[in-house]
Amino acid sequence: MAKKARTPPPPRRPVQAPRRRETRKTATVGAAAGRNTLLYAGGGALVALAIAVVLFLVLRHHGSASSKPDQVNYDALPGMQTTKAPWQPEYAHLADRLLPLGLKALSQEQLVFHIHQHLDIYVNGEKVAVPASIGINDNTYLTELHTHDSSGVIHIESEKQRDYTLGDFFGVWGLRLDARCIGGYCGALKAYVNGRRRTGDPSRIVLSSHEEIVLVSGKPPKTIPKRYAFPQGE
Repeated sequence: MAKKARTPPPPRRPVQAPRRRETRKTATVGAAAGRNTLLYAGGGALVALAIAVVLFLVLRHHGSASSKPDQVNYDALPGMQTTKAPWQPEYAHLADRLLPLGLKALSQEQLVFHIHQHLDIYVNGEKVAVPASIGINDNTYLTELHTHDSSGVIHIESEKQRDYTLGDFFGVWGLRLDARCIGGYCGALKAYVNGRRRTGDPSRIVLSSHEEIVLVSGKPPKTIPKRYAFPQGE
């Protein structure tokens, strides 16, 4: 009996390895991209903020008409008197001195910051008058520092609080004041505040409320004033 033919087995198909899912890798790449985006955005914001701050400081410095340099060369201001007493207020160059001093030409008194000092000047033992209307230009304008009369009382009347110096007042007056000289008198110049000696350049004395300031050139007076009786309300 003949053998029955066997059916050949089907050909084997190549087995393909299962593909790995890329979910984790894709998520990692996406997270990294997100972090980079945040870093770039944050860095850009910091740069923009830095630029804004720099622009603000520059514009504030250049745009403020009342800004004052830290060290003013008072002797170099135009129209400063270097003559001997008496000294009248110098108006011809007053407007030219205001900007270097960081002061303004005001149409009226500003009382946001309002203080007073008293100034006595002695030259070789003799008292020299502090004239009226220093800083008041023929009633057309006035500055933050001025005098109303010849009492020696300095009025500071400003729209904002800041440090004003004795040099600022003499700059408004138009009278030289430095470490050695007042007007045309140079040599032994001494300064006193409330009876106490102040060394150094008197033009750098910062003015405070109700001070008695004394400048002495040459021979001193018998007594250095220590205080002044300010009128009520001043």
